[in-house]
This record gives sequence, C-alpha cells and structure tokens, in this order.
Amino acid sequence: MEIQLEKIGTNKWQIKKLPEMKVEAVIYSKEELLDQIRNDLSLVQLAQSASLPNLLSPVVGMPDIHEGFGLPIGGVMAADNLVSSGAVGMDINCGVRLLKTSLVFDPKRFNRDFLKIIIKRIEEVVPTGLGSRRKGGLPGGLSFEGVVIDGLDYLLEKGYATSDDLESCEEYGKITGAKMENLSPQAIKRANDELGTLGSGNHFMEIQVLEKIFDENLAKSFGLFEKQICLMIHCGSRALGQQTCLDYTDKFARVATKYGFTFPTRNLASLPADSPEGQAYLSAMAAAVNFAFANRQLITYQIRQVFSNLFPSEKPKLDLVYDVAHNIAKWETHRNKKVLVHRKGATRALPAKHPQNPRKYLKTGQPAIVPGSMGTHSYVMVGLPAAEETFFSINHGAGRKMSRTEAQRTIKEADFEKTMAGVTYNKPFRVIADEAPQAYKDIDLVTETLVEAKIAKKIAQLRPLAVIKGD
Repeated sequence: MEIQLEKIGTNKWQIKKLPEMKVEAVIYSKEELLDQIRNDLSLVQLAQSASLPNLLSPVVGMPDIHEGFGLPIGGVMAADNLVSSGAVGMDINCGVRLLKTSLVFDPKRFNRDFLKIIIKRIEEVVPTGLGSRRKGGLPGGLSFEGVVIDGLDYLLEKGYATSDDLESCEEYGKITGAKMENLSPQAIKRANDELGTLGSGNHFMEIQVLEKIFDENLAKSFGLFEKQICLMIHCGSRALGQQTCLDYTDKFARVATKYGFTFPTRNLASLPADSPEGQAYLSAMAAAVNFAFANRQLITYQIRQVFSNLFPSEKPKLDLVYDVAHNIAKWETHRNKKVLVHRKGATRALPAKHPQNPRKYLKTGQPAIVPGSMGTHSYVMVGLPAAEETFFSINHGAGRKMSRTEAQRTIKEADFEKTMAGVTYNKPFRVIADEAPQAYKDIDLVTETLVEAKIAKKIAQLRPLAVIKGD
C-alpha cells in the first residue's frame, strides 16, 4: 500500500485517500519527523483504520505515531456504533500519573548515592519487570473483584486512596459497567497477583525535578513550582489488558460476518458497539481500565510510604497532579454526536471550560502528562480549543523510532551512557538497551508539532534524576 501525504495546515498532513478508505486520515508531524514515521507501517495502519465503517472523520495520527497492533500507537478514531479491541490495544489503560511534593531540589542532597537509596527502597515494595508479581497475592483487605468493578472507589473505601486522588484521576478512577463474567479465566489467572507491580518495556517510575515553567498562572494552579521534586509513574493493566485484547480480537474476528462487518486486518477486528459481543468487550475493557487505575494508585500508596520514611520531618505528601489514560475507548460527545473515542497511545487533553473537564480543572483545562524517553525531559501540557480537530487528544510521549530489536542491535553502551549522564538508573545497559533514548523520537520536536499547530500548550518541563525500569 503506497501512502502519499499532502500538507493541509501547520504540521498537519492528510493521507491521499485510497479507494478502501471510508473517511479521511490525517497526521500531525513536523517535516523533520516524517522520515522516522515512514520507517515503519504506522501510516499504512492509519489508512487501514480509516477503512472501517461507522467512523467520524478523520482518523488522526499523533506526532509520536509508530507501528502497533491494529490501530497504530499514536492513533485516535471516533466511532458511531463500532468498537475495536485492536484500536485500544494490548495494555488497556496504560497511562501516566504525576505526583508533586513540597521538596525542593538540591544537587548535594539528591546526589547519586541518595537517589540509589530511594530506588532501592521503592523496588523493595514495588515489584518490577516482565511477569513481576506480588508475593502473597493481593495486598491485605483487597479482592480482585472489588478492584476491577469499582477501581479507585474501592481503594478509597479500603484506605489506599484519598478523595483528592479520585478528583485528580481521569474518569475519577473508575469506568462503570465492568463485569467479572466478561473476563476470561486465563485473564483473571494471569492478573490476580499483579496489582501494585510495574511491568517491563517502556513502563517506568521516575524521580524528577521541575526545571522550567512556561505558564506561571497555570503551573501555580496545578501546584507546580521550579526546582520542585516530582514523581512520574507509567504503567497499565499488565497481563489483564493483554489477555483481554487477545481474547476479544479473536472473538470479534470469528463473529464479524454475522454483522456484515469487514476489516483490512485481523488486528482491526471490529463489531457494532451495541452487539452482545461488543458490549461484553466494553465491560471487560472497563474491568481492565479499573485495574490499571488501581495499579497506579497502589504503587503510589507504596511510594508515599517510602518517602514518609525517608523524609520524616518534611512529610512530603506526594499529591496527585493528574492521572491520564492513553489506551482506552470512551463514550464522548463530539460534533453534537455521542461517539466511542478510541485512543491508543494518545492522551486526552481538554481545554479550559470544556464541559467534560474534571471538576478540579474546569477553569484551567485538564493537565496532560507527556513523558519523554528515558534520560530526556517530560512535559505537563494542556489542550487548546483547536484540539477539537483531534477529538481533544495529544501525543502520549516521544514515540519509538527504532524497533526493540534494532535498538538492541545498533545502540552502543558508550552512546547510551552519554545520553544518561546525570541520571541514576536501576538496570544494566544490556537489559534496557531497547529503551535507550536513541530508540525514541525527539520529545521536543514531537511536542512542538502540536504547540505550533495550536492544539496544545506547554505548562512545565521536568528533568529525570532517577529512573526505575522493569527488565
């Protein structure tokens, strides 16, 4: 499939419509990023997604777009009575949260030795890595069913969350409609003791210093200030989301002909959202979403205890700025129509006074947390009114420019060490080579793409001091 792009606005490109495409497909990118984006099948996947029925035009690609399962990572599509498990992806409600402290950065205090102590203490209470599990199963007093049905409401009841945590979380930490019976026994078995654990790949915990503010008023309203110590957590629903995606992609592919649905690849298997199978998936997805919110919350609970012990006199509260999902499907209103917005590797970014804004941020707009790659800075951003073009979505990070195999084959340890200068990390190079900063696009080019297009604005920039990765 040959993809041709036509420039139609500032950093905005349209894929020349192919016969099979039912709606337009657009991508936001600076010209400097286009060669990296063309390096994989992400544009082909975007065009294939535009061939699905019942979509609201256009299908949108973010500047961090790269090849994924079905809809490319960095893809957004809004559907009228269509749901696709592949357009949400494997790690349902993979997301990121930012915690702020009252601590002020002092390089003498937060030196490499002390940062290593913090890392060690966190790793003692938060299992990390591929297949990591919590010994002894769920933390005391918690049930798997309670977590997947009620998310943060349940953790609030059990003392693992505060009411302000819920106010500072997308969907207040819970999507309704989750049902245990719509999760497969295999999904439940794989996930049962993974709550409160950090996975592998691009998942991380990061200790950061806020080094630059771009909007003083908004930063102040978010409780942010220069030289502030912050923490970022990036993880999702672990095996529960992966197994649920696999289960329903297979199920959708097997029954699609019954509804007259066709799709260009099996990974984009889709059904009417109001079909019994579509409703079952949305219920199972809600369960995985709630698990992921609870997973990040339980990690937060553990980190708060670590910081209370390390800083007993200062009592750094680690208040939640915001928690955003970036692999999810949600019913929203766009162009006076209720549609199911699939965001896969894309972050919701509502501007000020938007009616769907969280209560806490109605006047300012919802903070959008955008992590960079390991060793590079991250951003707090907020959507602008023009983000209506992207269904109020922005990029979820920097986005890969190399596959994991290519990164492991080509990135040299000496080059990795240069890019990680000044950052303490917990794993040897051979284990995390595929996550090296060189494997990712330039976070500044990616974010400036949307700033120049007036889709979003930057509020603050954070620099990593220490990074905890899985293996």
